[in-house]
Amino acid sequence: MKTNLFKKAIMLAVALFMVIPFAKAQVEVSAGGDIVSSYIWRGQDLGGVSIQPSASVSVGGLSLSAWGSVGIESYDTKEFDFTLGYSTGGLSLAITDYWFNTSNNYFDYASHTTAHMFEATLGYDFGPLALSWNTYFAGTDYLNEDGSRSYSTYIEASAPFKLGGLDLKAELGLTPWEGLYSDKFNVVNIGITVSKEITVTESFAIPAFTKICFSPNAQTCFLVFGISL
Repeated sequence: MKTNLFKKAIMLAVALFMVIPFAKAQVEVSAGGDIVSSYIWRGQDLGGVSIQPSASVSVGGLSLSAWGSVGIESYDTKEFDFTLGYSTGGLSLAITDYWFNTSNNYFDYASHTTAHMFEATLGYDFGPLALSWNTYFAGTDYLNEDGSRSYSTYIEASAPFKLGGLDLKAELGLTPWEGLYSDKFNVVNIGITVSKEITVTESFAIPAFTKICFSPNAQTCFLVFGISL
């Protein structure tokens, strides 16, 4: 009996130790959205003009965010994602649940019938260069010819810089093996994003961006314009 009480006390102490760093931290809540001329993601064409709302809550380095995309055409991708993340310094860790509305059953999590895909992300921002490794570890990722899980992976390097008084970001994305992005090791995304604010009045401006994206794997390119609200 004493042993059980001791174990419970230890578990409570550990739980309190984990909570204390966040107890004094300020809770931050945000909401917004983008309107884009086309939905291009990691070198993939996922639809035309789309509305992409988002919301998040964070405390300390811990965050929970929701993100979605709805195209104006019936055949465009409809997506709803949740991401649980933690960041400290330049290090970031995240688990994302992607859900694509190919069926009406959101609560179907059976591995071979679900429309969910679960991804683990490890990233580090060095300042002039940021790196991230993203791998699907569960959900509908059975893309290999033998029906086994693909562990589809996307690796990206990005670098922000300024040119002509504007903020730019260059990115290079590749996949190391067969999976969702390619049937072998391949460069799937080369992009440049230019961001600026469009002045509406003296006190109001709308953040906007233009992105040029090339996909050597798909042998295609895209030009995307978007505004953030």
